[in-house]
Amino acid sequence: MPPAAPSPIMRRRRLGIELRSLREIAGLTGDQVIERIGWASASKLSRLENGRSRPDPQDVSVLLDLYGADAAAREELLGIAGEAGDMRGWLKNFPVMTQQQRSWAELEAGCAEISEYNPVLVPGLLQTAGYARVRLQSARRVSERAGEQKPADELETEVQARLARQTLLTREPHAPTYTAVLEEATLGRRSGPPEVLHEQLHQLCELALLPNVTLHVLPRDVQVGDWYLPPTAFSLYRFADPLDPETLAIEGGFVDVMSTESITLNRYKVVFEWLCTAALDASDTLSWLIEATGRLTGAAPASTVAFGPATAPTQRRRDSGRLTDR
Repeated sequence: MPPAAPSPIMRRRRLGIELRSLREIAGLTGDQVIERIGWASASKLSRLENGRSRPDPQDVSVLLDLYGADAAAREELLGIAGEAGDMRGWLKNFPVMTQQQRSWAELEAGCAEISEYNPVLVPGLLQTAGYARVRLQSARRVSERAGEQKPADELETEVQARLARQTLLTREPHAPTYTAVLEEATLGRRSGPPEVLHEQLHQLCELALLPNVTLHVLPRDVQVGDWYLPPTAFSLYRFADPLDPETLAIEGGFVDVMSTESITLNRYKVVFEWLCTAALDASDTLSWLIEATGRLTGAAPASTVAFGPATAPTQRRRDSGRLTDR
């Protein structure tokens, strides 16, 4: 089976890195390239090299001629340029998508591995519709108080877009390896009404059984590294094509930041390793989630809530989507 369709945004970034490398090997500055090709805007090359614009294959071909690229490089990079510009085909997978959700979906597509940490929220790829709706409604109130008006139907569009993104975790074939560290506080009663939290905990139990998903609950009083305190939520993305740059996304509430700088990425990889080491392992996390679900509903014993005995956990079959005995 062919691998998952690559992310257009990552194709653009990959193309930009390769074109910059060829220009530097050719010993040309950006100004020299603009002058020789005759482009009217000096920023055009900069946007292309930084992956911020949809590439025109003809422009890429002209650059490859100037840089003296060999036949193999031309074929590869023109193919990447085609994938980077093919938004129409890619967006068929996400017919309802706001611009913000689309940017996340573009980043996640084609991933081989995703690692996430969030100190206050359940990550978007794990959220139920009810939990997502509560989160979006509460954020909307802040925007309204700040004088910003949003379309009335945007909230439900955001919810459906978030659910569409989640199909990534169960796609066949080539679902990414997904690991998340969830702070214990994110699963507390402050996060939403009891029925919403119950549904969210139940879904986390089911997702934890997927063979490609690993969840870790981080107890509130555990020490991380040398008393390290992660300041914000972040996600790490590694792609199926090893030459596509690994990417870090930092969630800042109302502003998101992305980086492909290796030094910055490595820092967050170290932090994520510390978090995983300090958190409960996958088996203990599943037990914690089952017990938390039971406590919330008042059911007894907690270990039997919806999942059977804790000593005989269940596992979701990837081919059927059903929960079955391991």
